[in-house]
Amino acid sequence: MTKRTAHGTGARPAGTAGAFAAKPDLKGRTRARAADLKDKAGALTVHLRAGAARTGHRVQDQAVRSGHTAQEQVLKARHVLQERSLKAGHAVQERSMKAGHAVQERVGRAGRPAAEAGHAAEGHAAEGSLPQPARLVVRAVVRHPRPVLIAGAALAAAGIAAVGRGVLRRSRHH
Repeated sequence: MTKRTAHGTGARPAGTAGAFAAKPDLKGRTRARAADLKDKAGALTVHLRAGAARTGHRVQDQAVRSGHTAQEQVLKARHVLQERSLKAGHAVQERSMKAGHAVQERVGRAGRPAAEAGHAAEGHAAEGSLPQPARLVVRAVVRHPRPVLIAGAALAAAGIAAVGRGVLRRSRHH
């Protein structure tokens, strides 16, 4: 070691023996602190991943429950719709049968003179080309269109019910 001169121009080493001893300790402490921080970061990563997995499972479970609930509601609505359609179909069928019987009674009571009076109604030219039983039906339709409409509605309801059954069959297979 060199001492300073009176003029302050001499070189002197920067540290003492204690300072030299502290330098390796500083490096060791820094490395230990870095390893500590690395371990904490790893533990936090594991904790965050576990939390994310739990949240993902919870969301998935909720989605499954919601899907099942929606499916149950659709099935209930489908059954209600099917039941209402069947009731409406039966009601229309009942009305058309009553109307048909009423038409048969009128034609039966009126007999031939009422059928001949129907020649004056619209469609007379078309009736001439039909056989006698068909002429009676055409005349009845011209005179009483409501039962024909009811019968048509019954046929339409039967068609809708058939389509509904086809849709149900397809949905059960998928």
